[in-house]
Amino acid sequence: MLKHLVATLALFTSVVFAGPKVSVETTLGSFVIELNQEQAPITVDNFLRYVDDGSYVGSQFHRVIDGFMAQGGGFDAELNRLPTYASIKNEADNGLVNDAATIAMARTNDPDSASRQFFINLVNNSFLNYSVRNPGYAVFGKVTEGFDVVQQMAEKPTARKNRMQDVPVTPIVITKMERIQ
Repeated sequence: MLKHLVATLALFTSVVFAGPKVSVETTLGSFVIELNQEQAPITVDNFLRYVDDGSYVGSQFHRVIDGFMAQGGGFDAELNRLPTYASIKNEADNGLVNDAATIAMARTNDPDSASRQFFINLVNNSFLNYSVRNPGYAVFGKVTEGFDVVQQMAEKPTARKNRMQDVPVTPIVITKMERIQ
């Protein structure tokens, strides 16, 4: 009886917390992100807006730092800035943390300046988490399949290009990005 109850609760919990999934194909390989719409509704809706309108396709991972993160979504393969929708409210106080394989929104010094750029944490980056003194960076999902592809990004040589640092020498471009669930 107890075994059956535990199994039922586990199934119920996975259904309740299962969020939309997005497949990301890049010139380096593919991975899947599961989004947490329950804890980051504004951020997930914003991200999915760019996924659904197709504007992430052709963008590149323009900042990749081994032992830190891989950032993308804001520039095309020639490093031209891509158009954005309005900035969103920072949801970094949602209880999600910047652990390895999580995806978060990039922003400027203004906590509410995130628009289309995101980053995937290569390691646990607790200094990016929300606290009383730190507005933090809003985590809104996690890479659940293909994290090795993201890790491979950090192995590629980078250089300074167009006043930007840590740009992969060979662009890592998003070739397809779509909801799969």
